[in-house]
Amino acid sequence: MSIDLPPSPRHALRQFYTTGPAPCPYLEGRTERRIYTLLRRHPQEQEIFDRLSESGFRRSQNLMYRPACPGCNACVPVRIPVDRFVPTRNERKVLKHNADLTMQPAAAVATTEHWELFRRYLGARHGDGGMAAMTRADFEAMVSDWTVASLLMEGRDPSGRLLAVSLTDRLASGYSGVYKFFEPTETRRSLGTWTILQLVEQARLDGLAYVYLGYWIAGSEKMDYKVRFRPIEQLTAEGWADLPEPSAGGTGPTD
Repeated sequence: MSIDLPPSPRHALRQFYTTGPAPCPYLEGRTERRIYTLLRRHPQEQEIFDRLSESGFRRSQNLMYRPACPGCNACVPVRIPVDRFVPTRNERKVLKHNADLTMQPAAAVATTEHWELFRRYLGARHGDGGMAAMTRADFEAMVSDWTVASLLMEGRDPSGRLLAVSLTDRLASGYSGVYKFFEPTETRRSLGTWTILQLVEQARLDGLAYVYLGYWIAGSEKMDYKVRFRPIEQLTAEGWADLPEPSAGGTGPTD
């Protein structure tokens, strides 16, 4: 399969593939299919990576993919516009409660420290999910298979203890949160929310316009946390536009 991308001096056509049908992991009774392309370990790949990301694709290891599910368009790419984002009262409380923490960038290299935190997080939060069976080699591949534009954002307490990690890609227009995991015993800190707020602040400091949060799916409890960050934009057939406010009681905190 081939897809025409927006005009580019070096890339006018790229090879794409489709996966076979599989049960949707988010909506019961739905069927999932994906369209994907392979990324190469080459600096010039940054350009195609940027344009695919801004067109609604997501990265998983060395693949860029987008849902192409029959009869379903529930997966909506969303991003936070950094300059317009203002933390809510609850988000300001999260920042205040975690004022002792720092977040710093690190190379996208998986260590034992990262792996142990990842296993604790999965065991407590997603023990029945598809990632629960991941081995250390799988984890290292997730972190390090494509490092042209990726890094780890590490959140630590004053003693240096690792509490939160965001595997993050840097685009020309912003940061893209690929996957985050955090210390599950520190429930009062709301580390998932704190990590996203730190990505927004880092994007602001670096002069980047957006933080990409991947796909939001209405009706999926696992995804509802994303639309708590306001304003937030969605990718539509006409381009990026503000996502309307949800109805009262439509979402609630998950981290």
